[in-house]
Amino acid sequence: MPPSAEAIKIVAQNRKAAHDYFLEEHVEAGIALTGSEIKSVRAGQMQIKEAYVTIERREAFLHNAHIATYDPAARQNHDPLRRRKLLLHKKEILRLEAQIRQKGYTIIPTRVYLKHGLAKVEIALARGKRQYDKRQAIAKRESQREIERALGRRR
Repeated sequence: MPPSAEAIKIVAQNRKAAHDYFLEEHVEAGIALTGSEIKSVRAGQMQIKEAYVTIERREAFLHNAHIATYDPAARQNHDPLRRRKLLLHKKEILRLEAQIRQKGYTIIPTRVYLKHGLAKVEIALARGKRQYDKRQAIAKRESQREIERALGRRR
């Protein structure tokens, strides 16, 4: 593997995010985790389906991300749903905070991965889709499949 290639292992993905939201801007952030949490994340025991990000007093926090308890940690285990601080530059936090003040915008995590042994979360600035937007996206995807099938049969 060349030295410029990044070693990334995806731990959790929010596949439904693209279905429920228009994802406009993606940002990579670090996560402040305890010892038992990082061991559980490395084991792939994380779920971000219902997670969201808030900004409080110029700090970003990840809420509702479920990291399963790590059995060997026993007494020193963590709360699976505790809020976790996200590590971002101050300028990024201020820019995101200004954008979520606009009506209809929120910040959601799209995936969590390990990059060079460190846990990272990709967060996205998102605007909620209406029901008709979802139907349009499904219809467009199905028509694209039909076109590809038709072209594939002719060859």
